[in-house]
Amino acid sequence: MKKLLRNIFISLLTIVLVMAFSSSYTSFSIDNLAFVIAIGIDTGDNDSNLKVSFQIAKPSSVSEGASTQDETSIINTVETSSIYTAINLMNSYIGKELNLSHCKLVVFSEEVATKGISNEIYTLINDVQIRPSTNIIVSKTDAKYYIEASKPSLETLPTKYYEIFPNSSKYTGYTSNATIGDFFNGLTCNTCQPFAILGGTIDSNIDNLKDYSSSDPLNAGNAKSNETSIAGKRGAENIGLAVFKGDKLVGELTAMETVCFSLMRNHVDGFLITIPDPREDESYIDLYLFPAKDTKGNVDIINGTPYITVNCKFNGRIYSMKKDAKYLDNAVLDEISKTASKYIELQISNYLYKTSKDLKADINGFAKHVLRKFSTLEEFERYNWLENYENSFFTVNSDVCVKSGFLLTET
Repeated sequence: MKKLLRNIFISLLTIVLVMAFSSSYTSFSIDNLAFVIAIGIDTGDNDSNLKVSFQIAKPSSVSEGASTQDETSIINTVETSSIYTAINLMNSYIGKELNLSHCKLVVFSEEVATKGISNEIYTLINDVQIRPSTNIIVSKTDAKYYIEASKPSLETLPTKYYEIFPNSSKYTGYTSNATIGDFFNGLTCNTCQPFAILGGTIDSNIDNLKDYSSSDPLNAGNAKSNETSIAGKRGAENIGLAVFKGDKLVGELTAMETVCFSLMRNHVDGFLITIPDPREDESYIDLYLFPAKDTKGNVDIINGTPYITVNCKFNGRIYSMKKDAKYLDNAVLDEISKTASKYIELQISNYLYKTSKDLKADINGFAKHVLRKFSTLEEFERYNWLENYENSFFTVNSDVCVKSGFLLTET
């Protein structure tokens, strides 16, 4: 009996070992998968179709230490009626099954976004392989061209660049970590609207820089993707936000407006502003501001009209230094602080009126402050917040306390 049990055990162990170390050639084998790292969606030559581009990683090139996007990935495009028809055709073309579990970006062209992208968003979010943390971008150029231009200059792999570039929002505020999960929530809720990263391309030739603003330093915040004065090796940039009402693109935010958006959501750790020097004409001061506390909003409904108050507080450091500036003088610092406070109040106020009057889209989520004003959810829904938001009035209170610079305290 013991001999029989031993033989059964040895047989089972042999089967397990053979299965564990033998090559698998099923459809689930990694050898039969092609990993998509970015998807681009453009309008097809036939207006009812889409051009879907897949950026696919090349594992063999990565393992050999490839250093450019051209060596680590390929981009294939197919025109068809839907995303999943495109996936099915691409599976046949490349002889492998596309896998979306490592997809970092979904890029829509501006033309597609203007027509509406709800079908594509619902389709992608319905796929268990697509992660809700996948970033969503609206490109002012063709989506395929944007992906081709996104060649990382400081990273070896495009996947690494796609993963880390939204982090710049924390210390510049010029973009935001907009994900497909957030976009889907904005589509399905009745208290907010969706948004996406605004992408574009740059001219690599410094002699052909775009004149995006006048020589006035105060206009630097008007920059946005496809309109900046940047020249560099990487051909893509991400500055500003694309604003949606429902599933349709209705407008764009500049760099400074995106800072205001991030402040309203308390998603920025610090940001740079340029203000007039209160003691010297035609001179400017660069300040780096840090939120001293969370920005808070309050909404009152008076005669059916929303009256919104925003309170924010910042500490600041002087970045630009010049000779003979008395940056330890409390009177000087008080004047700079007051000028900065007025500047922030103006910028946030202009931004809020733009979202309500021009774009008619509450991407700030003020509705969460309104819910408690109504006894029931049905009463709130009858009020129709998203329609009434465009009638809002705003009051912004900003308190900025500017200290001297970091290393130079007086010149």
